[in-house]
Amino acid sequence: MQRQGFNRTAVTLHWLLAVSIFFLFISSWWMMGLPLPSRELQFRAFPFQLHKNIGITLVIVVFMLLYVRLRHRPAPPDSTDMTPWMNVTAIAAHVAVYVLILAVCVTGYLSSAHTRWDTVYWWTIEFPRIAAPSEELNEFWGEIHIWVAWALLGIIAVHVSGAIYHAFRNDGIVRRMMRW
Repeated sequence: MQRQGFNRTAVTLHWLLAVSIFFLFISSWWMMGLPLPSRELQFRAFPFQLHKNIGITLVIVVFMLLYVRLRHRPAPPDSTDMTPWMNVTAIAAHVAVYVLILAVCVTGYLSSAHTRWDTVYWWTIEFPRIAAPSEELNEFWGEIHIWVAWALLGIIAVHVSGAIYHAFRNDGIVRRMMRW
């Protein structure tokens, strides 16, 4: 019997990505509400560094997921499960999700690169400085980072809506991503 669902690695990476993105959205609202650092208040560095570490890790996870998805493709859904327009919409939404995740991560890194704080990946690997500190460029990339993050949130809402639609239809599409 041929396996209908995605393999365990793809399912695990998908949900790791989903939980991490949810955490990044929630933590970013909290981080931005913290007081600016001063000689007495240095605690803001930890949440920002954690946010950057998770964002950089997401780039790695996205590439791993793309590799797994392209290398181990699941059987196509039954033709009764999805109409041609649903299939095209699903492909376009997934491409948009991947592109926007990468765009959010890159713009976040570019914003961070223009601050006076270094990026130390999981407090062990210091990234080389790619730019001089510049408040204007930090704000420029930061604004783009925020707008792309909102676009990502929008496309994730479409993705989740599609999953809910298929769950209510009970057409087997959601089971393909949940099956181990």
